[in-house]
Amino acid sequence: MSRRSWFLLLVLAATWGASYLFIKIGLRDFSAPFLVFARTALAALVLLPVALHRNALGALRGRGGSIALLAVLQVAAPFLLITLGERWIPSALAGILVASAPIWTAALAFTAYAPAERPGSVALAGLGVGMVGVALLFGIDLGGDRLAVLGGLMVLLAGLGYAGGGIEFKRRMAGVDPAAAAAATMSVSAVLTLPAALLTLPTSAGADSVSALIFYGLIADEGPSRAALVAYLSPGFAVGYGVAVLGEPVTAATFAGLALILGGSYLAAGGRLPARRRTAVASARS
Repeated sequence: MSRRSWFLLLVLAATWGASYLFIKIGLRDFSAPFLVFARTALAALVLLPVALHRNALGALRGRGGSIALLAVLQVAAPFLLITLGERWIPSALAGILVASAPIWTAALAFTAYAPAERPGSVALAGLGVGMVGVALLFGIDLGGDRLAVLGGLMVLLAGLGYAGGGIEFKRRMAGVDPAAAAAATMSVSAVLTLPAALLTLPTSAGADSVSALIFYGLIADEGPSRAALVAYLSPGFAVGYGVAVLGEPVTAATFAGLALILGGSYLAAGGRLPARRRTAVASARS
């Protein structure tokens, strides 16, 4: 992996980690539906020209139902759940709990929903480790506060949406340029949340637009598996931002839960970092 890609990966993790901070700040003045609309609408405005430049939108013909499903499952619903959940839990904790997506993917693999994704013994161990981390956070950091527990459950459900969305993307969008799929799902998500949005200037949109551009640049350069490394880096940034900017409290349980969830996610994803690239990525740039 090139130095440039490592640099972009760190910038992406720092930017994505900041999104939880921006949500927390945005909730001071805006409603949750408006923040979701602002994020998705402005991200769509950035991504649509990218997809057009790559002549990628043609592959979406006949996939309207799939795009709508992915928009709800992987964008609108998780974004809304995270934003609503952050009304009652610290942004740092939200960033940690969202990292449960690989654990959810492993859990879904044991159901009839995704038998093709059934994990091995390492992933099963990761599922258990991650669940211990979640239980630790809920039992200590959120214990005794019903609204905080509700907020934490909302963010966990967002992780489930990301996991299910990843499985559905693999099933339904094979051969589609990721930039086109992202542009379409962001656009549909913006339309879905528009009725509940307020007509005021958002404060959380910049991070999403920058993240999208960096993310797809990494996909083009290094492939999607290496770009996915950001899932293991952004929670640490989220914790740092929450503590430094908002003065959010952290406990030993917070760091223990972070370590367990990230470790469990790593194992649930197969117990290895993406392998070195062996093939050219010229097709990804076309």
